[in-house]
Amino acid sequence: MPDHLVSSLKRWVASRATLHACDLDDGVASVWLPYALSKKYPAAHRDFSWQFLFASPRLAKDPRTGMLHRHHLAFDTFQVHLRRAVTAAGLLKHVTSHTFRHCFATHLLWAGTDIRSIQQLLGHNDVRTTEIYTHVRNPNEKRVESPLDRLQFRSAESALSRRQRHLATTD
Repeated sequence: MPDHLVSSLKRWVASRATLHACDLDDGVASVWLPYALSKKYPAAHRDFSWQFLFASPRLAKDPRTGMLHRHHLAFDTFQVHLRRAVTAAGLLKHVTSHTFRHCFATHLLWAGTDIRSIQQLLGHNDVRTTEIYTHVRNPNEKRVESPLDRLQFRSAESALSRRQRHLATTD
């Protein structure tokens, strides 16, 4: 994680801990847990370590118990906000959350990061999946030039006339 994000993340976690404490004071059961976990760890739903860092601002009623819980954000919440931001910015390209992942990997490659390190950061099991990002050309990268491209080749005409001159002097 970039160092400059650590303090912001710590503030976010602290704000979630405060929200959790308020929920507990208000008698909210806190997070919903699957049946097996709630039986195995009956007090876990009240423990902060089980709470969602990106919790819904609304409370929901558990249909099994009737207790109020704070659930995670809806699946498409980020996409909805991203779509609005893209529209507001006037971008014409199709942008999804995966676009950020793709850009992250591409910029790491352009910066010279080892492909295996990128594989690990992206959570790919097979490096071939990560190698998909290598097809994107770095606009700042110099084109690789063959040493043969630097040779001064004589035209076929000049090579032929040289051969003819050589033959004329040997007769």
